[in-house]
Amino acid sequence: MNGNVAVSVRHLSKCYVLYEKPQDRLKHSLFRHLGKKYGREFWALKDISFDVHPGETFGIIGRNGSGKSTLLQMIAGTLMPTTGEIRVNGRVAALLELGSGFNPEFSGRENIFMNGAVMGISKKAMEERFDEIVSFADIGQFIDQPVKFYSSGMFIRLAFAVTTGLDADILLIDEALAVGDVFFRQKCYQRLEKLRERGVSILLVSHSMGDIEQFCRRALLLNHGEALFQGDASEAVKHYYLLEQNYLLGQKHFPQGLGEYPEVQKYQLDPKENSETGFFWPNAEYFLKIEKNRQVSNGWARCTAIALCNERGLACHVFRQGERAFFYIEYEILREIDVPIGGIVIQNDKGIIVHGKNTLQYGSLVPTMIPKGARIRFQQMIDLQIAPGEYTFEVGLATMSIYDYKNIEIYSHQEIDSKIVRLCHLPAAGQFAVTYQETGKRTPLMHHGVANLPGSCEVFVY
Repeated sequence: MNGNVAVSVRHLSKCYVLYEKPQDRLKHSLFRHLGKKYGREFWALKDISFDVHPGETFGIIGRNGSGKSTLLQMIAGTLMPTTGEIRVNGRVAALLELGSGFNPEFSGRENIFMNGAVMGISKKAMEERFDEIVSFADIGQFIDQPVKFYSSGMFIRLAFAVTTGLDADILLIDEALAVGDVFFRQKCYQRLEKLRERGVSILLVSHSMGDIEQFCRRALLLNHGEALFQGDASEAVKHYYLLEQNYLLGQKHFPQGLGEYPEVQKYQLDPKENSETGFFWPNAEYFLKIEKNRQVSNGWARCTAIALCNERGLACHVFRQGERAFFYIEYEILREIDVPIGGIVIQNDKGIIVHGKNTLQYGSLVPTMIPKGARIRFQQMIDLQIAPGEYTFEVGLATMSIYDYKNIEIYSHQEIDSKIVRLCHLPAAGQFAVTYQETGKRTPLMHHGVANLPGSCEVFVY
């Protein structure tokens, strides 16, 4: 194992034996040498392999019961694998679940020093870090109270402060960021960013797909203990959404080849269609080469063309701040659908989603009952009122029933999301850059931060 790998997992599997009755466990212990079986095998993980590099944040996602927590526990050393090998290069700190690693009868102060001792850190070194840990946890006088009296928020504050303050080389986090108020979560994210810059490897288990897309470059999607996908985090999230959708549709298993889609055949765009339909469509040479782009699809549609143009209809990949960008996307419909929903998501170079909007959110007029074999085109205009920098964008197509579409006003946001069927996504469709405006004289900044929000500011003197 070389220094370029912090965690190496090879062909890892974990099997449990489940018993129908308590006495079967005793019988199995007494008579298993005779070849008799009194229980059935349950494989929580099957043949999992991956590497995590120093300074990388690696996401692990999947539905409940997919084996995520089991995997982290084996990397942490609290569970032993049935088969396979785990090799770690450095000190491991784990925040696996509420209560793990803390003695409820001990005070917060005592638990801090106990965790340091377990990690092999001297008392003197822990005393030097103590004030910083307590300051980050911000639980005040409760630091000297038994942790069994802590609220869940106080507990996770202290646990996170301790775990991330022990100079670990590898940090394991299992859903810990889901607890706490917004200010504490911001502190957590800032600390994770600093740890990553320092070269700490982070393995993050989360059901928050936004966290996975923002903090992780790569991710592993587990399903029933098996690796369903491993690769780009944004693409892994799209596979997860399709998996969730599949279960909602009542199917128990996803079709073979999830996300594996044949290369898109180059579609010859006809510029004449612009005048015939009244719908502007760029010239063929302006379209991106997406033949080799991976598409996450349920097999009902595929993306066949994408172009990014300026206001003059010319291909453009560098825009001035505040300029308009025009996105042109075409899909081939492979199975009849009711109401199409098309949209775009823009991310900055840190993986933060700065904008995402689709035809449903715009309230666009859309056709219904799109037949198999048809092609549907979208033109989406966006004012780039965003900070200068580099951005990527993804495109996607979904659908919903005509009945739900006509009655959408009676549904909550959560209900609407459950009625949308995702058809096709390109997680890495293209990229562009935004630069400062140039007017020949000093131009003030349009805004601070990621996006320019509509609003006003008035001043009164009295």
